[in-house]
Amino acid sequence: MFKVGLIGCGNMGEAIVKGLVRSKTVKSTEIIVYDLNPERIKYMVEEYNVAGSSSNRRVVENSEIIILAVKPKDLENAVAPIKQFFKGKILISILAGTPISKIKSLIEDVFVVRAMPNTPALIGEGAIGITLEKENSQIREKVIKLLSPLGVVVEVDENLMDTVTGLSGSGPAYVFMFIEGLIQGGVKCGLNYNQAKELAVQTVLGAAKMLKETGEHPSILRDKVSSPGGTTIYALHKLEEKGLKNAIISAVEEATKRSRELSK
Repeated sequence: MFKVGLIGCGNMGEAIVKGLVRSKTVKSTEIIVYDLNPERIKYMVEEYNVAGSSSNRRVVENSEIIILAVKPKDLENAVAPIKQFFKGKILISILAGTPISKIKSLIEDVFVVRAMPNTPALIGEGAIGITLEKENSQIREKVIKLLSPLGVVVEVDENLMDTVTGLSGSGPAYVFMFIEGLIQGGVKCGLNYNQAKELAVQTVLGAAKMLKETGEHPSILRDKVSSPGGTTIYALHKLEEKGLKNAIISAVEEATKRSRELSK
């Protein structure tokens, strides 16, 4: 019996497996994976020393916890033909915009946990939102224990899972774009690429850690950097003029909206 079975070896599925193996939360030999693409199964087996299967039924039958990481449009094909084999199992679904009720309409005898991780789970720095189909402290503890080494786990009501998707699920892409802008700004003003990248990455990393460790509101920390008549206040004025904050808010809103559309 395997501790974890993965159905769907895409980017996020791989990120979860890599995070679990890297953190030693689960031994690689305790993980079995399946994907429609045999090449992806072969890659996962060779890269992470996990077991591979050409049958999703075998994954379900032989795993305590199943992580479902297929595309939302492939949900029914992935689970309906083998629904009877989910009985007594825990299913963690990371499908964007897919409510628990939709999964339960296809598989009745399974306990569903809806989760939304993000790609920094690869390095143990993910942000993971979860919601359980119903109150169950034992399953909650088991799921949090499994996912915590991948990053911060935050439990929310299911009606907020689309917002989690829009904020932290898609969030790394927003941050990467911001960092790219910092690098390009540094290069434009004379730094070489490597210098600009090192400074930009550490600036974002340091600012995030400072915010987390101090617990202060972002605006307070921002104001502490902004000396009267100094460089920072001039830069902040330009960011406000260009609408940076509003653009970020709109990005979260649009991603949340799209996640809700996927559920229909």
